[in-house]
Amino acid sequence: MSETDTARAGGLVRVQNVDKVFKRGSEEVHVLGGLNLDIPEGEFLALMGPSGSGKSTLLNLIGGLDRPSQGSVEVGGERVDELSNRKLAAWRARHIGLVFQFYNLMPVLSAQKNVELPLLLTHLSRSERKKRAAIALDIVGLSHRAGHFPRTLSGGEQQRVGIARAIVTDPTLLLCDEPTGDLDRKSGDEILDLLQALNREQGKTIIMVHHDIHAAARAGRPLYQDNGQLSTEPNV
Repeated sequence: MSETDTARAGGLVRVQNVDKVFKRGSEEVHVLGGLNLDIPEGEFLALMGPSGSGKSTLLNLIGGLDRPSQGSVEVGGERVDELSNRKLAAWRARHIGLVFQFYNLMPVLSAQKNVELPLLLTHLSRSERKKRAAIALDIVGLSHRAGHFPRTLSGGEQQRVGIARAIVTDPTLLLCDEPTGDLDRKSGDEILDLLQALNREQGKTIIMVHHDIHAAARAGRPLYQDNGQLSTEPNV
């Protein structure tokens, strides 16, 4: 089944009856309980909620960075939670683009070389890697800074490099964890403009974790997470 067919059948992403329990010594911490979520292809979804509500945990499960204690996680019709560690790493490289709050750029590499990093896991030639990185930097409006190092870039520019790195492999999903949390309002708004454009003009499916209502309002669908469950309205 293709990813488009899967979306028509109920969602590009399907999280069903998911529990997540962390063990701290003899104590069990229940973060998610019986959680269900369908995300259609091309959606821009925002996950909101208080600290410790499980937003980032859910993002990690969808991105194959962690496994549920119970339940299933499907992306494009594939049971991510059932893949071996080796297959999961290859799956993430093909399907997941990650955007972090603190950019996670390599300080000794130029913007261009930072964007190329995910392509080192492919069989692309050096010239093709350079070409694709240049296209990604152009999409985020940073072609003129390709040769600059992170320390010479503003916070907003560094996050643009981070987004270019996330999209350079043309991933199925773009997962953003507090992507404007380290930026001032103006720079943050520009990053949110860029994410909206990637969703509307490039058709990217985006899942964004955020604590800010202003930022979450930019998404097509905001959901609120608390006590291991999702709702369309915040708990008061």
